[in-house]
Amino acid sequence: MHPNQALIEQFYRAFQKRDAEGMIACYHRDVTFSDSVFVGLDAAGARGMWRMLCERGKDLTLEFSDVRADDSTGSAHWEAHYSFSATGRHVHNVVDASFEFRDGKIARHTDRFDLWRWTRMALGPAGILLGWTPFLQGKVRAMATKGLAEYMAKNPERAGA
Repeated sequence: MHPNQALIEQFYRAFQKRDAEGMIACYHRDVTFSDSVFVGLDAAGARGMWRMLCERGKDLTLEFSDVRADDSTGSAHWEAHYSFSATGRHVHNVVDASFEFRDGKIARHTDRFDLWRWTRMALGPAGILLGWTPFLQGKVRAMATKGLAEYMAKNPERAGA
C-alpha cells in the first residue's frame, strides 16, 4: 500500500471515531480544505471545522471506500449518516474526496457532494423547494461560516491551533 493511501485511511479511521486530533495529525500545517458548504478554508479553519463537527456529531457513523493515492494525489469515497444539529433531521451524505500531498501529509483536501440533495435531507420542505437555488445554498454556506467562526471564538483552545 502506498504511504499516502495509508494516510487517507488513517484520516478516515480517525473520522469514524470522531477523533478530530487524529484527523488533523494527517494534515500538513498549511492544509487547505473546501467542500460544498465550507468553501476555501485555510489551515486554522479546517482544523476548527473538524473539531466542531466531531464534537457535535454525536450520532455520526461513517464508511469509506475506494481509497487511492500516489506520490502527489489521492481520492476516496465516503458516506456519513448523522442528525443535522439545526433541525434534528437525518442526513446521509455521499461524498467524493480528492487530496494533494506535501511532506508526507495532506496539503489540500476537497470534498464534493450534492448540496441540493443535502438540503433536502437536512432542511426538509424548504430544502426540497429551494435547495437547488443559489439563494438557499448561499444561506447555508453563510450559516456554516458563521457557526464555525462562533465555535472558534468560543473555543480558542479547540479552534485552529
